[in-house]
Amino acid sequence: MAVAVPYLTAIRMLGRSYAGPMEPLTTHEQELRARLTHDVQVLAGEIGERNFLRSEALAKASGWIDEQMRAAGYAVDKQRFEWDRGTFENLAVERRGATQPDQIVIIGAHYDSALGTPGANDNASGVASMLALARAFASRPVARTLRFVAFVNEEPPYYYTDGMGSVRYARRCRDHNENVVAMISLETMGCFSDEPNSQSYPAPGLEIAYPTTGNFIAFVGNLGSRRLVREVVGRFRQHARFPSEGAALPGWIPGVGWSDHWSFWKAGYPGVMVTDTAPFRYRHYHQAEDTPDKVDTERLARVVAGLEAVVAGLVSDDSR
Repeated sequence: MAVAVPYLTAIRMLGRSYAGPMEPLTTHEQELRARLTHDVQVLAGEIGERNFLRSEALAKASGWIDEQMRAAGYAVDKQRFEWDRGTFENLAVERRGATQPDQIVIIGAHYDSALGTPGANDNASGVASMLALARAFASRPVARTLRFVAFVNEEPPYYYTDGMGSVRYARRCRDHNENVVAMISLETMGCFSDEPNSQSYPAPGLEIAYPTTGNFIAFVGNLGSRRLVREVVGRFRQHARFPSEGAALPGWIPGVGWSDHWSFWKAGYPGVMVTDTAPFRYRHYHQAEDTPDKVDTERLARVVAGLEAVVAGLVSDDSR
């Protein structure tokens, strides 16, 4: 209660979390599920562990993402950089805004995995979701400029260092004086449970404000990103029939800044993480058992379908 009460106003979200029965997947959601299942299998099953110690696999993952983006009709911008005797790269594609091109929305996910794990949920689920959204917007008109970015080196030992891919990308955005109005980090998104007490939290008191059953998708930002968190949650709840929770909390609370959105906070931009809350729910987090069969692509497809509406709202002329 000591943590929850002072921030009740910060975590109060627009709309209400969906609490009804899950309807059968729509045709679109069925197609999404099939593609998500395939993409997670390629990254975590066929390619497997991919990081600085598995440089060939990391390069193979980058090459495969490049192919997927090009197949969707995009030109790929590769941001290469040297760090710790290695060469790494972020991959970015863009849809130029028609009426507000100088306002930029970034949807990102890291494609590396932690040491010793194939990284199916962390973070092939996020990359697969990012690619699904990129395909969905490949030919849609957008008012704001929309970018999809695959980041390298989110995992240790590069986490929170200049070797982190999103740190390099966010810094380049700031150096170019770009107006990034929203950054959405897709991070560890495929674990859901209907079991009581399957959800834990990083700080005492949060379980009073939030569910203890881990069947929801979470939208998490710092206090400076409060407005963006509220907008994203509100749009998701307006369009998706899936449980959701939102939190705008102090960045020092463990877990709040545990992904690439943190890099954009550091560059002065608002950022939100979309997540199943990772170690606070997923027992295979950073383990060798984080394999494709652990990813619930049926529920992930429902989430991605809802995120399509979120992104559409963020890049529209009427965005809040």
